[in-house]
Amino acid sequence: MSVRFVIDSLDFVRNAGIRRDKIPLLELTRLHDLLYDHAGEVTYQICGYFDDNNKPILCLEITGTINLCCQRCLDKLVQNIDLQTFLLLTENEAELDRNNEDDTMDAILAVPDLDVWSLIEEEIILSLSISSRHPDGMCKMHKLLSNENNSIDVSNLSHPFKALAAFKKIK
Repeated sequence: MSVRFVIDSLDFVRNAGIRRDKIPLLELTRLHDLLYDHAGEVTYQICGYFDDNNKPILCLEITGTINLCCQRCLDKLVQNIDLQTFLLLTENEAELDRNNEDDTMDAILAVPDLDVWSLIEEEIILSLSISSRHPDGMCKMHKLLSNENNSIDVSNLSHPFKALAAFKKIK
């Protein structure tokens, strides 16, 4: 198990901190239920700075490729990750609530022990679609049905069990 990266968020911004690293997908346990396999890694860069209004900002960039599980055919679905997120750091809950009403930038509470890996995992999860699946006609099950050796005309089948009966007749 790798050592997680934890920062004091405001101190990181004050020091204009920057960090680049890689995280194995095996370490991002909240993603595991969405993944087809745990192979690969994501690369991230986090930097802190003050914007033009002297507000503390964290800039997070995440890239990589993950293998999701298609919700239609349950086969591997390759998903490229290329995210850039700017997070405004707030010092208290009231300021956080005010900034959440303004949809121009996401805000998080500035904490002395911000787990960067958890933040990265959260951003990846938020970027994924609710139901990951191949584009229409690209699923493994659609390819099997459209195979030239298969003489079933699925468009004429009005009941799902008729399709099963047709499959039984082929064998």
